[in-house]
Amino acid sequence: MPNENPNEVKIADNIPGAEYTNMMQVGHTKEEFNIVYFNVMPPSGKVVGKIITTPGHFKRMIAAMQDNLQKYEAQFGKIEEAEAPGKELGFRS
Repeated sequence: MPNENPNEVKIADNIPGAEYTNMMQVGHTKEEFNIVYFNVMPPSGKVVGKIITTPGHFKRMIAAMQDNLQKYEAQFGKIEEAEAPGKELGFRS
C-alpha cells in the first residue's frame, strides 16, 4: 500500500519563487490582519507580496518568527536592527 499523505501541500503554478523584501506594513481590522511586503531601493520601490489572515493565525505567525529568531541568534549571534529603507518614499497606485 503506497504511503499517501492526505495533508499534502501543493504550490500554485503562479508562485515562481521567493521575493526579496526589506520593508513591510501591517494594518488590521477586528476580523483580519493585512501585511504588505515591499522591496525598496530608493528612490523607488514595489509591493512584492500581500497577506491577509485571521488574528489567531497572525499570532501563530509571530510566535513562529520569534522562535526562529531566537534559534538564529543562538547559532549565529545577536542581530542588530537595521534602519528602515526609504523613509521619504511615497506611495502611488
